[in-house]
Amino acid sequence: MEMLYQYLWKFRMLGRELHTVDGEEVEILSPGVLNRDAGPDFSHARLRIAGQEWIGNVEIHVRASDWLRHGHDSDRAYDSVILHLVSVSDCRIPRPDGTLVPQVVASFPESFFRMYLKLSGRISRVACEEDLGRLSPLTVADWMSSLSVERLQMKSGRILRIYEACGRDWETTCFITLARSLGFGLNGEPFEMLARSVPLRFLARHCDDPMQIEALLFGQAGMLDTSLHIFDEYYQLLCREYYFLARKYGLRPMRRELWKYSRTRPWNFPHRRIAFLAVSVSGGFALFSDIMERSCDPGKIAALFHWTLRGYWATHTDFDVEGAGGPASLSEASIRLLLINFAAPLIYAHAASLGDADIAERAFRIWDTAPPEKNSIISQWRNAGITAKSAADSQALLQLRREYCDRDRCLECRFGHALLRNSCDL
Repeated sequence: MEMLYQYLWKFRMLGRELHTVDGEEVEILSPGVLNRDAGPDFSHARLRIAGQEWIGNVEIHVRASDWLRHGHDSDRAYDSVILHLVSVSDCRIPRPDGTLVPQVVASFPESFFRMYLKLSGRISRVACEEDLGRLSPLTVADWMSSLSVERLQMKSGRILRIYEACGRDWETTCFITLARSLGFGLNGEPFEMLARSVPLRFLARHCDDPMQIEALLFGQAGMLDTSLHIFDEYYQLLCREYYFLARKYGLRPMRRELWKYSRTRPWNFPHRRIAFLAVSVSGGFALFSDIMERSCDPGKIAALFHWTLRGYWATHTDFDVEGAGGPASLSEASIRLLLINFAAPLIYAHAASLGDADIAERAFRIWDTAPPEKNSIISQWRNAGITAKSAADSQALLQLRREYCDRDRCLECRFGHALLRNSCDL
């Protein structure tokens, strides 16, 4: 049933006039983006409640008490919820500060529910997928090519904003971008926050001591607390080292609750990704220079990511949790993702800053020669009749889905335009 309310909310089918259970008027400026991972159902929603504009997350339940039954009251990820949409208002949900989360009761006629049973699957599908076979190969190829350029420009645009924010320092920009990439989507945001929270120059002062680097990174990630893992000697050593370094540099840690673990295998937990980030800094961080020096050869760039965990993290998946037989290095699939989502956009961003078309072409060459990514979105496109043959294709399909399909921008999509034009000729 929750999918029904997600559908209603996403497509603004709850009526123009909504009111909370307290009688406050609610105006939907933007329903936000459907979240397929852990956390609230919709992110980046924009609402006007009682005349005041809010930006945040929306959570949807059949019964309001499901909030408690699902354990959201103890999950800090739900502190940013600005609206609770329910079918049955059987309780109210307080925030940590004691205020109540605004709550709206959704209702709809039985006839709508019957029709929804036929259409509900489309909330996670492409609206035109049954008509894609009517498109000409030229239309598909032309739009895919444009989308791949658009995606590389979008990714490089984010990097250039980081570049400007950190004083036009390319190594710092590279470090922050690498950290975000090691989050592999699910933890991209907290990894970027981590990298921004500890200046690279502080890490550089301790590059000859891997333990101190780990102490800084794990401490800033909010993962060190002397009251935990009291019998884990290495953990307690990191805690003592971090408290000393945090006072020395005036550092404040992130909230531990920002890290996500759902749908993640133990060997891919954030702890091990942070350990890989620490390895990249050990001995000094000059990854940007190394990538640009090898920018003509994707294979040599990929070789830069063959980091190996040693010591504690070679045998642990979490603090105080050992795991036998796990990988001590990044998998080939992970290295390909770093090549596609980190190295190529970084090279393109540098080229854009210089206005150098030859360097920009090297970034496109990486995408053109790398195999396509494998994920649920690419599989859905393949089932709909569009197969990615390279990373450029898979990135184009991700751009199409996330920036057009999921945002209902059918009229701005060349597939949508072609289908509408063809329908006029019938």
